Amino acid sequence: MCGGSPSEVVVRFGIIGCGGIARNHVSALRAVPGVRVDAVADVDPARARAFAAEHGVRQAFGDVDEMLAAGLDAVTICTPHAAHESGVLAAARHGLHVLCEKPIALSVAQADRMVAATEAAGVRFGVLFQRRFWPAAARIRAAIDDGRLGPPVSGGVVARLNRDADYYAEPWRGRRATEGGGVLITQAIHHIDLLQWFMGPARRVTGRCATLVHRGIIEVEDTAGALVEFASGAIATIQAGTTFRPGLGAQVWVSDARGRTASVLEFPEGVGRTDVWTLPGEEEFATAYGAGRTFDLPLADIHDHLAPYHAAQIEDFAAAVRDDREPAVTGREAVRSLEIIEAIYDSSRTGASVELRSP
Repeated sequence: MCGGSPSEVVVRFGIIGCGGIARNHVSALRAVPGVRVDAVADVDPARARAFAAEHGVRQAFGDVDEMLAAGLDAVTICTPHAAHESGVLAAARHGLHVLCEKPIALSVAQADRMVAATEAAGVRFGVLFQRRFWPAAARIRAAIDDGRLGPPVSGGVVARLNRDADYYAEPWRGRRATEGGGVLITQAIHHIDLLQWFMGPARRVTGRCATLVHRGIIEVEDTAGALVEFASGAIATIQAGTTFRPGLGAQVWVSDARGRTASVLEFPEGVGRTDVWTLPGEEEFATAYGAGRTFDLPLADIHDHLAPYHAAQIEDFAAAVRDDREPAVTGREAVRSLEIIEAIYDSSRTGASVELRSP
């Protein structure tokens, strides 16, 4: 970091990967006082140069290591899933703080290596789960923390989404080697993250996955269901698919031993709100669907809806670097949702329940 007094300190960021989501990152970073975006890198040097020119970034690189050696303090990683591990490990080698898009990695083994490397390097490591910054999601976590909603005894995720062949035309999507999976690891991971954030560490998972609609288009799951048992004794279910026409969004709900229920609904995609809230004296019930509703937003519009929450988490990460504290979602915390998803894949393959690591 450069500058004099704390109020003058400038945190110098770089961005690895110049695809669509990088636009959210550069806009968010440039809005944070004391942050400067100094460089971008992409495997396609022309795309890096075009992105830098569009956004007024001083340096563009086609080689990540060259960018990481260019006098930065931190980087964000906006690459496809398969490149997350290499980007984080490179940042750690160069002693740079790093904020990575979800999923943290393709596998728990990769994620463990990333956490170990950043901890050994003494750098901050965060992972983007911007839906935690929805007021409706934070409201549930706060109600659990202050005891108005007791420890959840049951809960669930229902993600009924629409993805078509055009979405999967991008070469890295729908391929196990480059995406790591389908609806679970790319879409529903956000909602699984919220579920475990509310319910605590998972203990055992039983799941099934299938490709039922997008056969011949993708080699990963478009449909999944699971039962998750938590260390607390609570039980939750997960149902997710990219097979709904139109898409009906996603819901994450929890209920406590007194029967009080709280739920956050994502509809249309990118927009989160309270749809069920039965705490005495605070009851709320919202209707999601009806005439005039907009279904199946373009991906760019979903990103636009999420941009303020991306910005909130990116601002938190920049503050964590400046203040030398943990970010809101650490790499270690981000492994938890991936563990659940990997266990669903393993359970589906073997037909047996999968025990998770002790929390």
